[in-house]
Amino acid sequence: MKKIAAAAVLATLSAGTLAAPETYIIEGSHTLPRFEYNHLGFSTQVSRFDKTSGKIVIDFAAKTGSADVVIDATSVNTGSAKFDEHIQGEDFLDTAKYPTITFKADRFKFQGDRPAKVEGRLTIKGVTKPATLTVTTFHCGLHPMVKKQACGANAFTSIKRSDFNAGKYAPMVSDQVTLTMPVEAIKE
Repeated sequence: MKKIAAAAVLATLSAGTLAAPETYIIEGSHTLPRFEYNHLGFSTQVSRFDKTSGKIVIDFAAKTGSADVVIDATSVNTGSAKFDEHIQGEDFLDTAKYPTITFKADRFKFQGDRPAKVEGRLTIKGVTKPATLTVTTFHCGLHPMVKKQACGANAFTSIKRSDFNAGKYAPMVSDQVTLTMPVEAIKE
């Protein structure tokens, strides 16, 4: 009887350990947020940010999570140094005053065993607005290079530049911008 009770206690402790929240640190060389917009009706322009950091906490058993993402707005990469400078100016990102863009999420909505929506607050140019990222792909497993658990996802949302005091040239340059977040994170 004591062996059965001990086994039950061990099983409970093991299950509790597995159900604990897990922290993942964003891996910056594979987390390169992109933004795209229509340029004068001629084309859809796609640019990215080259420096992102932060962490994601996820509890798969409780189906909860949080995220704290910091994008270095000065790392904007349009493919043209002159245009990067233009995007960093006061009319758009104003990186001299606001060098970072942040996304702080406090609610994950799951579909089955994977996150489907991440709800939080997006801050650009000191303006904070609610934002929901729709998760299109999600995968966790052993990372073959670092030999640690890792999770990766692709997610997107749509915002209006003018909501963040960055609406110069709208509507000729679309006010609507799609933000895409490919993210990879390594378990702490």
